[in-house]
Amino acid sequence: MSYAAYKMMHWPTGIDYCAAGFITHSPAEAAAFSSLPPTISGPEVDVDSSAARAPQRVGPTPNLVVVAANVLEVYAVRTDAVMGAQDGGTSSLAAVLDGISGARLELVCYYRLHGNIESMAVLSDGTENTRDSIALAFKDAKVACLEFDDSINGLRTSSMHCFEGPDWLHLKRGRESFAFGPVIKADPQGRCGAALFYGLQMIILKAAQVGQSFVGEDEPTRMLSSAAVRIDSSYVIDLRHLEMNHIKDFTFVHGYIEPVLVILHEQEPTWAGRISSKNQTCMISAFSISMSLKQHPMIWSSAKLPHDAYQLLAVPPPISGILVICANSIHYHSQSTSCSLALNSFSSQPDGSPETLKTSFHVELDAAKATWLSHDIVMFSSKNGEILLLTVVYDGRSVQRLDLMKSKASILSSGATTLGSSFFFLGSHLADSLLVQFSFGVPTSVLPDLADESADIEGDPPFAKRLKRIPSDVLQDVNSVEELSFHSNSVPNSLDSAQISFVVRDALINVGPLKDFAYGLRTNSDPNAAGIAKQSNYELVCCSGHGKNGTLSALQQSIRPDLITEVELPSCTGIWTVYYKSSRGIITEDNEYHAYLIISLESRTMVLQTGDDLGEVTETVDYNVQASTIAAGNLFGRRRVIQVYAKGARVLDGSFMTQELNFTMHGSESSLTSEPLAAASASIADPYVLLKMVDGTVRLLVGDHSNCTISVNAPTVFASSSERISSCTLHHDRGPEPWLRKARTDAWLSTGIGEATDGNDGFSHDQSDIYCIICFESGKLEIFEVPSFKCVFSVEDFVSGSAILSDDLSHTKDAVIGVPDATTVSVKKEETNNIKIVELAMHRWSGQFSRPFLFGLLNDGTLLCYHAYCYDGSESNAQCAPSSPNGSSDIDNASDSRLRSLRFHRVSIDVSARDDISSFTRPRITIFNNVGGYEGLFLGGPRPTWVFVCRQRFRVHPQLCDGPIVAFTVLHNVNCCHGLIYVTSQGFLKICQLPSAYNYDNYWPVQKVPLHGTPHQVTYYAEQSLYSLIVSVPVVRPLTQVLSSMADQELGLHIESDFTVGDDLQKVYTVDEFEVRIMELEKPSGRWETRFTIPMQPFENALTVRIVTLQNTTTKENETLMAIGTAYVQGEDVAARGRVLLFSFSKTENSQNLFQVTEVYSKESKGAVSAVASLQGHLLIASGPKITLNKWTGSELTAVAFYDAPLHVVSLNIVKNFILFGDIHKSIYFLSWKEQGSQLSLLAKDFGSLESFATEFLIDGSTLSLVVSDSDKNLQIFYYAPKMVESWKGQKLLSRAEFHVGAHVSKLLRIQMLPTQGLVSEKTNRFALVFGTLDGGIGCIAPVDELTFRRLQSLQRKLVDAVPHVCGLNPRSFRHFKSNGKAHRPGPDNIIDFELLSHYEMLSLGEQLDIAQQIGTTRSQILSNFSDFLLSTSFL
Repeated sequence: MSYAAYKMMHWPTGIDYCAAGFITHSPAEAAAFSSLPPTISGPEVDVDSSAARAPQRVGPTPNLVVVAANVLEVYAVRTDAVMGAQDGGTSSLAAVLDGISGARLELVCYYRLHGNIESMAVLSDGTENTRDSIALAFKDAKVACLEFDDSINGLRTSSMHCFEGPDWLHLKRGRESFAFGPVIKADPQGRCGAALFYGLQMIILKAAQVGQSFVGEDEPTRMLSSAAVRIDSSYVIDLRHLEMNHIKDFTFVHGYIEPVLVILHEQEPTWAGRISSKNQTCMISAFSISMSLKQHPMIWSSAKLPHDAYQLLAVPPPISGILVICANSIHYHSQSTSCSLALNSFSSQPDGSPETLKTSFHVELDAAKATWLSHDIVMFSSKNGEILLLTVVYDGRSVQRLDLMKSKASILSSGATTLGSSFFFLGSHLADSLLVQFSFGVPTSVLPDLADESADIEGDPPFAKRLKRIPSDVLQDVNSVEELSFHSNSVPNSLDSAQISFVVRDALINVGPLKDFAYGLRTNSDPNAAGIAKQSNYELVCCSGHGKNGTLSALQQSIRPDLITEVELPSCTGIWTVYYKSSRGIITEDNEYHAYLIISLESRTMVLQTGDDLGEVTETVDYNVQASTIAAGNLFGRRRVIQVYAKGARVLDGSFMTQELNFTMHGSESSLTSEPLAAASASIADPYVLLKMVDGTVRLLVGDHSNCTISVNAPTVFASSSERISSCTLHHDRGPEPWLRKARTDAWLSTGIGEATDGNDGFSHDQSDIYCIICFESGKLEIFEVPSFKCVFSVEDFVSGSAILSDDLSHTKDAVIGVPDATTVSVKKEETNNIKIVELAMHRWSGQFSRPFLFGLLNDGTLLCYHAYCYDGSESNAQCAPSSPNGSSDIDNASDSRLRSLRFHRVSIDVSARDDISSFTRPRITIFNNVGGYEGLFLGGPRPTWVFVCRQRFRVHPQLCDGPIVAFTVLHNVNCCHGLIYVTSQGFLKICQLPSAYNYDNYWPVQKVPLHGTPHQVTYYAEQSLYSLIVSVPVVRPLTQVLSSMADQELGLHIESDFTVGDDLQKVYTVDEFEVRIMELEKPSGRWETRFTIPMQPFENALTVRIVTLQNTTTKENETLMAIGTAYVQGEDVAARGRVLLFSFSKTENSQNLFQVTEVYSKESKGAVSAVASLQGHLLIASGPKITLNKWTGSELTAVAFYDAPLHVVSLNIVKNFILFGDIHKSIYFLSWKEQGSQLSLLAKDFGSLESFATEFLIDGSTLSLVVSDSDKNLQIFYYAPKMVESWKGQKLLSRAEFHVGAHVSKLLRIQMLPTQGLVSEKTNRFALVFGTLDGGIGCIAPVDELTFRRLQSLQRKLVDAVPHVCGLNPRSFRHFKSNGKAHRPGPDNIIDFELLSHYEMLSLGEQLDIAQQIGTTRSQILSNFSDFLLSTSFL
């Protein structure tokens, strides 16, 4: 294997930074929006009374911006207002706070960047009608500013600032490595931003005055929507000239005319041994930044702050000033006053200062995250997950004192930010991040539910989704302390009892940090599976989280549904379930059971009744059972069923036919023979049915509500045009306010009127518009109104998949958007001609703010997916349209009712079924609204895929366990609640449910099992399906006990006598207690149970656990044992010791599936036992700096051979008789074991110094490579070639490839690659490495053959320039090996990066063909390489 490919399969989920800002809307727009009355669910309630009943305390809510490694996501907070009294019964299930019964985060946009985000700030000028921008800082010294652009409904870069390269070398002052990356902060009034680079260089970014910008004045469209803050220019301040040498933090303060920057810095450094004599070493200095003069005079400063100060918080107005947060104290400083608060007995005061206040409890605040809940209350999330509230008590403008109180337990957070006046978000790297609603001083009458149902935080009851979306480990922390209220009676400037109530509203799943994982069987695995389906038997069981948020996460890439029943059913072409409303009384639509299951075979149709059990009723119903069915569905509000077959259609009331239609040719020339014309496909939207005939024309069946009959209508629009229609569908746009109406030109006319008229009949407050979407064989897409067939939207070249679609007729002026110029088109006509859309679908899923999605399936298997949005950029007088209705007379009247502000933007979706679909196949796309509480669509075909719609984003999960699927439908009845039915191509009909233990709102489906401790390592014992994992639980112990057991005995006596003075006896200390848990995944229930626990001794840390196979030399049999390596951690004065423990598993005598774990061997060793492995029946132990090979006699381990490692072995890997180990500082070593001389001999090593994290062998046929990941987030592949000159006669390992992953790779796992349909001569013995990172990402490194590598590498080089990258980041520089200042010889660039290659599929067709032509290959060749690689790595 000389060549490899890198592909991410699960992107990072651990949140590093979060911030709030009005990105997609300005505060004024948000305020106008939130003051609308809540949508009322009945015509009889008038607006005033409902508004009076639900007080609107919630102000405008900003967006949430979240960063996880290199993923940037922008969310909107959507709240559910409490409805009127008539549905008070349901709302009592959810906690109601401030008139809000629930809130959730909805995705606005998300980007994967080519670079890790080191710091983030939101530039906001605080005014009502400007938007905020996001400023991101990247290594080494890059800043990019992003703003939301309505015309593309996404972020675009407004400015980029780079301080790297030869021109800026002087900023580094000769240093190569820096303790931390760039930090960026923003002025609260938006006048400037500041970024700290290279430790001591401060860059001031000056904001543009309103109305000026880089882009120039050529965009009148920006004046409509609110403009965003932009950066104009920048300059550098060298902080060395200001006598600073170690900067800890900086921030801008409020309340000055010019921006004032306060810097916390350490004058002369100190260290732990000098603290008694030198501890007040920090100071703060405030500088007034005058950007026009580029001057920065110091206006005030304050010295003698504790050495452990680490964070500055600017106090909001009217108080203003600054809080300095230290580990043991908090200090307030402003130009005039200062005061401080001691947090524990370690806090120290400078001599002669007034006595400081102390808190009533002890707390340490190092590494706390803070956010302001109001202008005088700041919330801290401490390092052990407690929430603390600090009140700044002030009088006028002078601060009198600081009050700190404990609140409740929460998650270990990496960031906190307040969203508006009633939400805050806790981002976490170690647990699921939470969206929490808070409220001040709520009168008890508003909270009737919180008192008695304090444990219930699941939120809105209609969906079972809520129960799943908030993972279990969050619930356990939050339940006990649901209603947080704290009292402080002596606060002059707030209420007498300041009460704060918290309710958790939403959670974002995080599976990081993945320290280790094991590859084991699922509960519902199928022992007979083979090939690619066999992978669906496995899942990754990962150690994730930390401390009390530690969990065991079971992750799987593909879905395997739980089977209820299956029957053999050959030659099926389609299945449908239909409802039938009989006189059983009114059932709510959400929960109605299906009545019939219709199964279409090749020449006949079967009908089954879906009551308590499925019974065939084919003989007794009036369905046309002699022909195969094309489509079936409900009409007239589920009162009738329509069955469409090739020659006609039948309308049925239950099992009785009420009407039958036959399709005939329309038109005079065929009226003599009137031959029947067959239908090819049908789309049903109550009360219309759209038919596509075999000859490529369309018919519309129109239903009449009054007598429940239908009639055929041939739209005349298409009679004239000779273009054949390649696919068509109906879109039912319904709801209290149909979405597409907002996109019309005359939108202001149609909004107010419809509601009033519709409310009077009392039948339904939903309105519905129906649209027909048609795609022609030329690739043109048009949307028509039904039944008038008036064209309201058309796109010339839909097939090419351009990034933005907009109505061609409305935008004749700006030809930039759609049409490429004619010269390039003619060249590629022949290649594009055979690409057609074979299936269309358009749907809007539930949710008040959801927008429709449009899907198009091409005949080469590509799925185009678009998300609709509104953008009215065509004319600047749209705002004043009502006053001048004839203002748009330049466009002819036909365009008045067009959806002219409707646009679609392309959404990437990872569906790779590369296969040629013939023009008349079964429909593949099935939309579902409730399968196991989720909604989305199912894509059938050779590689079936689930696409869940969660938070308005797609979660794509393949289903590989049954091979190709020919038909799919949902089923909801007594025995199968919200389940599904599908038919495989082998002819089996399966009735299933989604496994309910998993949460599908993640890149991979995940099940999290709370452990209440930190998991460290996990291993899988296949024979009994057991997982053994190392868990450490933090335990609080009295300090005396800790010290006495740590030190030697005589020392302990001295300590005891010293300690009897004062109250220090009560001091406690937290120790981690280790244990090895043996857990089992119970087969039927899917619950995780702890079967056995092996505790370690005090201060003994378990470092490794592995299942090893040893050959017993006395009985000559192989034994499978569990080996544990431990170390005693007792401080630096005690020599390190460790133990090796061996345990055996044995079945108990009883018949149950229980087993006994017995210790068979235990021995102390001189060093810490950090890794164990079995090598050809021997046990290899790394203890301290020595590796020993031992043979097992059944009761003893005897050493056979040894090798001296340099410092400390981190990982051991074995293939045959080769050993690879990674050292903590000295990179990797490659050894071999020879049986005859019984010796371990060094073959080769890497001469560089490298801090190894994980190592593994990469096997490609007969070539063996060695992979290592390191502390600088790189990955290197080495090989052993003793015949090469540069390997120094084989002593040195040579570099085969190197790559920057951008995350710490903590575990590598070797899995055999799956065969593809590609080359026959392909090697079978190929292994890929699946890796997990500390950010929660999972990816793989896999070998590729040279031809594919060369082709894709040249494509990759083209894409660096051909694609506009977000923030202007260069993917090549991101993937360069980062040595962090250490000497490193650059190695070959032999890895292709699928993160960059994935942009190719998102290009439009023309660009794809262009690029393929430039590198001398074809588009289909590139796409088949992609799909081959994807198939061969479809693990799990």
